[in-house]
Amino acid sequence: MKENEMLARNCAVIAGVSGGNDSMTMLHLLRRLREIWHFHLQVVHVNHGIRGAEADRDQRMVETVCTESNIPCSVYRYDVPELSVKWKLGTEETGRIVRRQAFDAETHKCRKQYAVVRTALAHNKNDLAETMLHHLARGTGLRGLCSLKPVNGEVIRPLLCLERREIDDYIRECGIPSVLDSTNLEDEYTRNRIRRHLLPVMEREINAKTVEHMAETSRLLSEAEEFLTDEAAQLAADYREPDGSYCLGEGFFQKKQILKSYGVRTILEKLSGRSRDLTQTHIRQVLELYSCRVSKRISLPYGLEAVRTYDGVILRKKIQQKPGTEGRKEQEIPLPATSEEVETPFGRFTIKVFSYSGEKILEKKYTKWFDCDKIKCGLSVRTRKTGDYLIVGRDGGRKKLTRCMIDDKFPKETRDQVPLIADGGEILWIIGGRISERYKITSCTRNVLEITYQGGTRL
Repeated sequence: MKENEMLARNCAVIAGVSGGNDSMTMLHLLRRLREIWHFHLQVVHVNHGIRGAEADRDQRMVETVCTESNIPCSVYRYDVPELSVKWKLGTEETGRIVRRQAFDAETHKCRKQYAVVRTALAHNKNDLAETMLHHLARGTGLRGLCSLKPVNGEVIRPLLCLERREIDDYIRECGIPSVLDSTNLEDEYTRNRIRRHLLPVMEREINAKTVEHMAETSRLLSEAEEFLTDEAAQLAADYREPDGSYCLGEGFFQKKQILKSYGVRTILEKLSGRSRDLTQTHIRQVLELYSCRVSKRISLPYGLEAVRTYDGVILRKKIQQKPGTEGRKEQEIPLPATSEEVETPFGRFTIKVFSYSGEKILEKKYTKWFDCDKIKCGLSVRTRKTGDYLIVGRDGGRKKLTRCMIDDKFPKETRDQVPLIADGGEILWIIGGRISERYKITSCTRNVLEITYQGGTRL
């Protein structure tokens, strides 16, 4: 606990106690340590409603021990079999969900009094080894092989340095009361089969230190996972667009394969805010998209999509029209006295007007300068209309907007969503592309109009 800095001074620790050897050992140790390290200790017990009278026995034993030790105990009861049918999930997965709900509820209450709250779980080295084998058999990456960590956010695992046999010895030596969950003796659950059959064979016939070696491997993999995750976060930030999407260009696809995979995973998790249904298959599909034709797209979980464009692969939330904006294709943009932010259905814009005295012209994709005094009809932001054009030559030569978009490699399927800055019927700027020659800054310019597109949900 010291080595992994599991506790902060005067924090609260919520211990998950089922009544088995592992959790009762953890409770016994935490009870001894709370007087030394000065933390608040309380218990959460979850009755899953699966084992009937046996589950009620476990609950009573935990409540009795907590009462005798003056430890607050909160009991949460769920009908897991009924919920698993309702949610169409297995009982194992349903049990995990309700336990998480119980801990979240208790943490929320605890935070009213304590700034730092930790949830203590009684996983040990054998649990870690079982989890590694389970994930490996089902298919996983580095993250799945080191998913049980001593500290993971607010979750701490004080017993992860011990093997189950050490815990069993401690229970006997100290005379700590505990109960046996009869389902641990059944082979119905995959984890039980690994615990009861696979690991004992590995320890007996391959290496007696199998569990110890797997725990050390998990620690090393955790370090590698942490390093790659940090590197991927920095890489992803380099390809973020103002509208919140990510455009992965040629430079991204020249990176090492493992960094590309971690980069895509990081981006998908940032866009969705979740990770459970994001798999290696989705990551591989995104990476393979770079070698596909322009406009090829794939749908991803959580309303995400990946699109092959001329510039690379765009990862984004699927474009949806905002409620209440149906038919709203244009919005006026006022010319401010100095500076103003304008919210539109196409995104947020910052508009500035200032006197020009020969400053260097900004050359940025989403910030452009225009000669303000050449604005005739007034500014608006909109999507394209029939007859739109740009002035492309200093002599006043014009080109159809569609031709400009083709030349600038805007994908066909997105051209109707690209926001445009217009002066009446004339286009000043294809956002993300070129600007009109007529409105460019010259030595005769007196006032500059600066427009910065800050992104947002586009129509």
